[in-house]
Amino acid sequence: MYDIIGDIHGHANRLEQLLERMGYERDADGWQHPDRQAIFVGDFIDRGPEQIETYRLVRSMIDRGTSLAVMGNHEFNAVAFKTPHPEQPGKRLRPHTEKNRNQHAAFLEQVGEDSALHEEMVAWFKTLPLYLDLEGLRVIHACWHDASLKTLTPMLDHRQCLHADAWSDAARKGSDAYNAAETLLKGLEIPLPPGELFLDKDGHERRHIRTRWWSEGAGTYRSVAMLDDATRETLPNEAVPSDVLPGYTDEKPVFVGHYWLGGTPEPMSDRVACLDYTVTEPAPEGKLTAYRWDGEALIDWDGFVWV
Repeated sequence: MYDIIGDIHGHANRLEQLLERMGYERDADGWQHPDRQAIFVGDFIDRGPEQIETYRLVRSMIDRGTSLAVMGNHEFNAVAFKTPHPEQPGKRLRPHTEKNRNQHAAFLEQVGEDSALHEEMVAWFKTLPLYLDLEGLRVIHACWHDASLKTLTPMLDHRQCLHADAWSDAARKGSDAYNAAETLLKGLEIPLPPGELFLDKDGHERRHIRTRWWSEGAGTYRSVAMLDDATRETLPNEAVPSDVLPGYTDEKPVFVGHYWLGGTPEPMSDRVACLDYTVTEPAPEGKLTAYRWDGEALIDWDGFVWV
């Protein structure tokens, strides 16, 4: 049986509280449960005050076999931010723009840019699989998307980790591999109708929306957008083309993080659960959330637990 744990973002103390609440115990080698295994959905770093502590806690659990994990977009970005660009001397796969550096600033400050620890952590991030397809359930950071998985499969090893020589393609904006990784790790985006746009939380114009990719049947741009209610109301109430959203009808439930939700944790659908409930916000609004899976095919409202 598994306990799937949402985005931690450097909040090791909150993670310890959640593990303790779920009956995990700590010994000299770290945390474990007598008959359960944790699964982390990624995004261990950036934003929070205890990023090194989070890394060491999670890694110790994985190393001793008491947990599994998948890669989040923040780990992907950290690798790309550190990795030299093979065709542009002095550049990195993720450009060191002001925006990108600001998003990564808390991590770089706590770890020490280009320190031995920085090298160690980035090397470990590369060992994280993009997804887990286990008996009875699936785990991926943002979106289970068959077409994107098919694109990246030739670039993955037997653990579903990116091959060392695949990073330059997967991190090169505009490539098929990049677009596939973006979908799996950030969610499925679709363009708005011509001439339509909205302003994001930073005031930037956006002409694409992140979608409720698991939705089945017809929907409008307004109804399928993953946005706050006020912003969503500004979108056109025009029908999305019927072949745009893949939906999710597979028998296995799938667990994701990433979406920065609020309120009380609840299923996204019968077979999709998001476990990212904005841990970086102060309690009680921000929650580190888990789902206690006991083999059920349908998401159970009572399976959610949080601190």
